[in-house]
Amino acid sequence: MTRRRHAPDLAELLAALEAPAPPQPDTLLEPQAGLVARHLWLMGLLAWVRGAQDSVPAALDRLGLFIAAVQARPPLRARLQACWALLLETVDVTTLLADFGFAPRTALLSELGARLRERLLPHSPETIDAAELFTLALPSAFDAQWLQALDAEMLARLQGLLKPITEATPEDAQTPSPQTESPQDAAAGPTLWQRTLLDAMTYCAGQILATGFAPELRLRMSAQARGQQPFHALIRDVESLRVEVLHPLRTPERLQATAQQLRARLEACRAAAATVYAHFEDEGISVGLVFRLRQLRERIVRVRALLDCVLAPQRAQAAARLLAQLVQVQQQRRSLRALLATNASLLSARIAERSAETGEHYITRTAHEYRAMLRMAAGGGALMAPTTLLKFGIYALALPPFWGGFWAGMNYALSFVLIQLLHCTVATKQPAMTAPAMAAKLHELGAGEAVESFVDEVTHLVRSQVAAVLGNVLVVFPAVLALAALLAWVTGAPAISAAQAGHVLQSLHLLGPSLPFAALTGVLLFASSIVAGWAENAFVLYRLDSALRFHPGITAYLGSARAARWAQFLRHNVSGLAANVSLGFMLGLVPALAGFFGLGLDVRHVTLSTGQVAAACAALGWQVLQQSAFWWALASLPLIGALNVGVSFYLALRVALRARNVTGVERARIYAALRARWRRAPLSFFLPPRSAA
Repeated sequence: MTRRRHAPDLAELLAALEAPAPPQPDTLLEPQAGLVARHLWLMGLLAWVRGAQDSVPAALDRLGLFIAAVQARPPLRARLQACWALLLETVDVTTLLADFGFAPRTALLSELGARLRERLLPHSPETIDAAELFTLALPSAFDAQWLQALDAEMLARLQGLLKPITEATPEDAQTPSPQTESPQDAAAGPTLWQRTLLDAMTYCAGQILATGFAPELRLRMSAQARGQQPFHALIRDVESLRVEVLHPLRTPERLQATAQQLRARLEACRAAAATVYAHFEDEGISVGLVFRLRQLRERIVRVRALLDCVLAPQRAQAAARLLAQLVQVQQQRRSLRALLATNASLLSARIAERSAETGEHYITRTAHEYRAMLRMAAGGGALMAPTTLLKFGIYALALPPFWGGFWAGMNYALSFVLIQLLHCTVATKQPAMTAPAMAAKLHELGAGEAVESFVDEVTHLVRSQVAAVLGNVLVVFPAVLALAALLAWVTGAPAISAAQAGHVLQSLHLLGPSLPFAALTGVLLFASSIVAGWAENAFVLYRLDSALRFHPGITAYLGSARAARWAQFLRHNVSGLAANVSLGFMLGLVPALAGFFGLGLDVRHVTLSTGQVAAACAALGWQVLQQSAFWWALASLPLIGALNVGVSFYLALRVALRARNVTGVERARIYAALRARWRRAPLSFFLPPRSAA
């Protein structure tokens, strides 16, 4: 939000323009000392024109009132013209037109830092930077509205008001700024405004050329685009246009032909840069490269806008529209969320696409697939039993909080990786993968049959999640009991003490913080899927599989055949390994780091929590059935599982929907169809169909 400051009234603005008394310094007309005074006066004038920012006609009326008041007093008009001439001499409009709104360095983190400074640090009116003065003078989105509403008559009046003083050169006297142009000046030859536009085009074209020749972009362009060499002649075409505009014997036909050639060159540059996106589809996405491509495309659009302004028959109106566009660019550049969203959208789409491909394997549609899911989940539950007891052993060491969390995370990570390598599954990891697969189905919605097909997919998904959770918890509970009994028989002491068992049951109490912690665990599960997608994209982007397969140092150490097997293994499993390792360390370290800041956060994973309840039962014996804490903890387990699965699925689905640009989905029809299916066949959400059909 732009903070409104006190705006002077018209009388104060006119009084500031009047010649001061002899003892007082002539601040507005002093080239150096009057710099701040001129800028503050301009800012005050535009603030008065904006007013309450609630009515464009009212703003235009105020501007007309100012023009009439100054025109009625010739000495005041002469001082205004002199101040305007000094303003144009002290600030460089070229950089405003060419570079305003673009990152000073073509790097995403650099632009993020620049936007943070833009939001947090104030600007000083003591500046010769036209872009900084533009930001101060036209800070509101309302400025774009009243600038676009300026008609030819108002612009002609403004031009007449700002006609240069007689001491200006004949060429510059035609027009010193966008506001001083008029339709009648279009055929009068090159003006200062046109020269400024041409300089801005040259500057912007140079930036396009530098980006187009950058190795990281050029190597990713298609061979055909590189062969056409669209960037090579860009500066030459801009200079050809400059000659046609500035040459006194130019003809309209030659000027239009040169302009058309430049437009074709810009389109060829845009098309060549667009071929890099096809490379992303196969070779991975770099957010930094996406940022550079977007900057390149926006600079091409800026050159087109400048070209249209040069050739416009109504130059003043074209200039007003260009300034309004710059105001809109300024508003967009203040948004940190827009910067991250636009430049990370392709990476999100890539992650969603990969997750959708993986998520299809976790959706069961037949009884055979349902039984296979139960077996995989049972294996995962069995492997989580020693993980649960080992966690108690790590905490029994009373390590410092960080190292305790680190080794707990190592315990989880190794267990998850082992489960992956043995082709088992942990139920809570699936929703982040299955949500993108469901989002992909939304593209097919149309007729009623498509809605029913989507509802079928939802029932398949819910049934698969139920099978995975049941397979985990129904096996981990007896497995932990058996393992704890074995340890007690071998060591002669229970796996955990009675005090620890009581603490476990109290920590999992349904009325305690277990449910918020379960939701937090769902967020961590979703975050691990993002890490997995990022790791796979980076593996492909940096061609690590090829490096592992062919690097002389690696092949000399492993041998060619073994290096090829490692490369193929990592290519197919890097996503899962990254997800498992990151999830394990997040489950272990997040509580430790939160405790450092005094937040008191913890995690609640349904499989691990079930194993902890089983360990408590083994330590307390049959008398645990008489304790209310046991039943409260047991009642919390289904809700913990639901929150683990639901939060992770919801977050992943939102990312997938945004990445796939799914809009206009008739959610009411989908919800109605789901309710109808629940009333008609509730068991279909829990049990597989009896036949393959």
